[in-house]
Amino acid sequence: MDGDESRSGAVTRLLRDVENGSTRAVDQLLPLVYDELKALAAGKLRRERDGHTLNTTALVHEAYLKLVDQTRVEWQSRSHFFAVAAQAMRRILINYANMRGAAKRGGGARPVPLDEAVAVFAEDEAQELVALDAALEELKSFNQRGAFVVTYRFFGGLTYAEIADVMGTSTITVRRAWESARAWLRRRLKDDFPGGFHGLAGRGIS
Repeated sequence: MDGDESRSGAVTRLLRDVENGSTRAVDQLLPLVYDELKALAAGKLRRERDGHTLNTTALVHEAYLKLVDQTRVEWQSRSHFFAVAAQAMRRILINYANMRGAAKRGGGARPVPLDEAVAVFAEDEAQELVALDAALEELKSFNQRGAFVVTYRFFGGLTYAEIADVMGTSTITVRRAWESARAWLRRRLKDDFPGGFHGLAGRGIS
């Protein structure tokens, strides 16, 4: 069995464990998904011109197709995969946004070519995304459900029905959580961006 088949089998087994309620499986699955999404993002950066915004939903879908044998995975497992992948995409995108800021300032833990970060984000997109990530952490402290709904929807492209499936609740509850969280985020970020969002963070939030 080659490496790709071995990884696909491992992911499939972990997805089944996640479906059965194993939190340890979620922790084990996230690094596998993260590594795959990071590799896909790097490949996309090499192919795309500068200024092209990373298509997070497309990357999540591509990772799913590469990692999972769909003939052996139930719909619920697929939803859980996308939920875990959304968390990984959040980490990847924040890393790229921080890289762009560090490259722009000439600082950071390690040198990063400016064109590498620019290929993912324009300057306003990077600033907005970092601010959104910090606001989500604040929101999570008192509205965990809303923070997760935003993460799943914004970073992973999940539908209301898929999020409801993952969270074990109703679609209407997810919709209400989304609207509540979005309203709070708009108020929280209003002072930082009085003119409104213009970049990546404006999708569905503003």
